Amino acid sequence: MNRITIIGASFAALAAARRLRQRDAGAEITLVAPRPELIYLPSLIWLPSGQRRAADLVVPLDRFLRRHRLVFRAAQATGIEAGGRRLRTSDGTLDNDGLIVACGGRFIKKLPGIEQAILPCEGIAPVEKLRQSLAALERGTVALGFAGNPNEPTAMRGGPIFEFLFGIDTQLRREGRRERIELVFFNPMTKPGNRLGEQAVQRLMGEMARRNIVTRLGHKLVGFESGKVRTEGGDFAADLIVFMPGLTGNAWFDDTDLPRSPGGLLQADAHCRVEGRERLYVAGDAGSFPGPDWLPKQAHMADMQAATAAENLVAELAGRPPTATFKPELVCIVDSLDAGMLVRRTESGSMALPPLGLMHTAKSAFESLYLRRYR
Repeated sequence: MNRITIIGASFAALAAARRLRQRDAGAEITLVAPRPELIYLPSLIWLPSGQRRAADLVVPLDRFLRRHRLVFRAAQATGIEAGGRRLRTSDGTLDNDGLIVACGGRFIKKLPGIEQAILPCEGIAPVEKLRQSLAALERGTVALGFAGNPNEPTAMRGGPIFEFLFGIDTQLRREGRRERIELVFFNPMTKPGNRLGEQAVQRLMGEMARRNIVTRLGHKLVGFESGKVRTEGGDFAADLIVFMPGLTGNAWFDDTDLPRSPGGLLQADAHCRVEGRERLYVAGDAGSFPGPDWLPKQAHMADMQAATAAENLVAELAGRPPTATFKPELVCIVDSLDAGMLVRRTESGSMALPPLGLMHTAKSAFESLYLRRYR
């Protein structure tokens, strides 16, 4: 019986577990994560307006674990030994015949004063703080922006900031408060969102202009202060700051000898195998993968990488070489509470549709369908 360990309990980890169970009915599969729950991060954008409650986004995994006969170890990974065959955790060690690292990434928090900003993709708590702070704001300025990892072009997640930006604008207009609250979008790039494709950038910037959202672009961030965003192009006032930093690898990676990318992620090959290691794979935000410079860090891509990793791990355990690869694909709906802009990019081209009410409905329906497999 093969012993397989998966680090994580989010998109990539759960997708890997599902595929592994499909391919190896008798394997002993263990998930290692702090809690047996999935937080559906894509719907955090609907918390400030009340379209979702925190409880709607937390999915207990008890039924999923029983249905797929998975062992759960409530612990945090702390290191890897014996070439990947032993995982150190906060609750002891686990030996394995195959390992998939799907624990996500870590946000870079080096900017001075970053504690003054709300980092929404860290989870429910910061977005609840955003909801409360926004409700209490009578007048002033809300600034929203994102940045990347200077050593890893793909290690960023900017899409949700566009959704928070447009969603807050819609919310304030519904509440009759928009004329008293200025919205500012800031970014060190002159063409933010260019990884989505040129047409998407034009639509995003056009939407900001249509909504009278102020843009401050092309200046490196210096830091944050209470009530202020500081850039090399000048400072500007902000009563509420929402910021998405770039991604890097988990701190515990430093206690391993695993190969790392320039940006600190685990270096993977085209088969999602950690370079130079047998039966050791990575999927999702924890890894750096070969591909175009727009290769996204999103749940859709994490799911595909997880399926690839699982297929190849099963092959290796059976004595076959890994041959499965994943197709680079960016698909997202940039939501604004009442409409959505469909964006898709592949190696053959890109497209971006104008905002449509149908796309908001589609994003909500996808959430329901996706979570059904884990409830």
